[in-house]
Parts: sequence; C-alpha cells; structure tokens
Amino acid sequence: MSPSSNTNIEKRGFASDNNAGIHPDILKEIIASNTGHVTGYGSDVYTEQASKIFKEHLGNSTECYFVFTGTAANVLGLSEITSPWNSVITASTAHLEGDECGAPEKFIGCKILVVDTPDGKINPGHIEKHMHGIDFEHHSQPKVISITQSTEMGTVYTVEEIKSLGLYAHARGMLLHMDGARIANAAVSLNLPFKAFTTDAGVDVLSFGGTKNGMMYGESICFLKPGLSSDFKYIRKQGMQLASKMRFISAQYIGYFRNDLWKTCASHANEMARILGDYLAEIPQVKITQKIQSNGVFVIMSDDIAEKIKEHYFFYPWDEKRSEYRLMTSWDTQKEDIEEFIEILKKELKNRII
Repeated sequence: MSPSSNTNIEKRGFASDNNAGIHPDILKEIIASNTGHVTGYGSDVYTEQASKIFKEHLGNSTECYFVFTGTAANVLGLSEITSPWNSVITASTAHLEGDECGAPEKFIGCKILVVDTPDGKINPGHIEKHMHGIDFEHHSQPKVISITQSTEMGTVYTVEEIKSLGLYAHARGMLLHMDGARIANAAVSLNLPFKAFTTDAGVDVLSFGGTKNGMMYGESICFLKPGLSSDFKYIRKQGMQLASKMRFISAQYIGYFRNDLWKTCASHANEMARILGDYLAEIPQVKITQKIQSNGVFVIMSDDIAEKIKEHYFFYPWDEKRSEYRLMTSWDTQKEDIEEFIEILKKELKNRII
C-alpha cells in the first residue's frame, strides 16, 4: 500500500520523521517573526541572530548559509569545495548516492564513489580502494569524504571514528563533509555538544538539518574552516536557494536552539526508538538488524505481515530482497503508538499461525 492510498492520513506512523508536523514552539517563532518589514535575502536581524547561535555551537569561524532543503544543503555545500573533475567518496546507503536523484552529478559534475558497509559507517580502510590515479588526468581526483551523522541506518559515528576520517582526508589534501540531516539525534546519542564531533573532530563542511526534528523546513550549510566559503553566495543564488523571506528559515533555528528544544525533540525520538526496539526484541519472528543508536529501527519480518500492519501504520521497506523494513520515530511519536503497533503485529502473527 502506498502512502497516497493510506486513508488514515492523520495517524502518526513510522514511515519517516519528515512526516511529523511542526513543533508548536517553532510555529510560535515563525509567527513572532512575522511582524513588520525586514530586509530580504538574509539581511535581517533574525538571520544575523541565527548565524551567531551557530557560531556559539560550532565555533567562531563558522559561516552559515540557510537553504530550503537537505538536498540543496548537501549538493551546494559540496559545490563550493569540489570541481567537476573531483570525486566524493561516501557510503552506498548515503543520500548523496541513493536519494538525491543524481543532483551531485548534475549540479557539480563530479563523480560519486561509494563503499559498501554493514552499518552505514565508513572508515579509512573502506576508502583505500578509491585512492588511486592521484594526479593522473584519466581518473577523477578524490576530494571529499562525505559521512552522514546519524547514518541512514540509524547508527552513529563516534568522535574517534570521525577524527580518523578527518585525519585521513586532510593528510591527502581532501576535505571531510558531514550530512547532518539527523545531527540532533546523533548529539543526543553521543551526549556531546555539536562542536565536539564536528569542528573539533575535523569536519570541514556540515549540512545542519532541522526539518526531521520539528522544524517546518530549512537547512543550514555550515563552513567550519576559514576560507572555504569565499564564493558560496554566488553558488547559493545560482542554485535557486537564496530565500527572499529568509527570516522564516532563520527564525526557526532561533526557536530550535532556545532552551535546547532540539535536544528535547531528538531525545524523545531516540527514546521512542529504544522502546520500540525493546518490544520488537521480544518477538522471535522479527529480527532487528542494526544497533538502535538514534531514531531508526531496522527489522526483518515477513512481507505479508508487514503489508497487514501497513494498513494501520505506514512504513517503508529498506531492503526488499531480505524483507528488511525501516521504522522511524519522531519528536511527536507517543508510547501508545508503539504499543498499538506491537499489538497489531502480534495479532497478525497469531492469525498467521492459526
């Protein structure tokens, strides 16, 4: 059953944290900024304040540029630090490879090189196979290692793992990019401030997301080292991501960081995933395939059972060949949602035996 055929559209499900609504405090912030006239295209007090907040969390050298979507954040951020003859090395599960519809190749012109990993995390050993043909004009030249934090598999890089990738990249004249669409969930999982596993760990460019954690829309491209963003204002404009009423993106981030709202939302989502995982672990017909470190739970279950459950709670297949499904929790997931999901699952399993 497709999402469009799900008649129970108001019911909270486990398809994606993108499906959740906007946190009320974020809506209040948008409304509060909707007063009077301010200069467009980012020359406003809200964007200035949001930029200062990012410097507080990521370091004084941080240069932030707000855009509408995560795809734009990743692709345009990489556009600034790559040339068409370069290549970006990433995991085969990364959005850059599987969920950006070829946008990196179209807008940057560079090559995406992938490595397969069991848990969505890459390490220097994985990258070695692509480190050849250096300075040889017949080969694309590796320029960026891109990681996702937390990963598309719900796993989380440790500080040490990120540092090792940063050192590996920098020793070879390369840069380290982080897709932080779910960076808040990773911060909660690590119990660390953002700076500890980004700027201090050697990350050069960061896509800092909020849409999956209670915001309405908007992402921030953060250049963490001096000199990396010299031409980016032109790239953002050509990339059609320079918002005229940018205050409505910026204001959201002000509310997002106030009183650690980001942490409250991500902590809740992570906790709901843990509870869901605990329930599923008690059901022998279901196999959890990944460590539950953020707000994603990956399970193998019978396809016919999954289809029955999706009549009540929609979610997506992850690896159809092995009947693996992805269950995502959100800032607004409730324990009763999980308990009903588990009750339906157990009922369908029992009916199948009968």
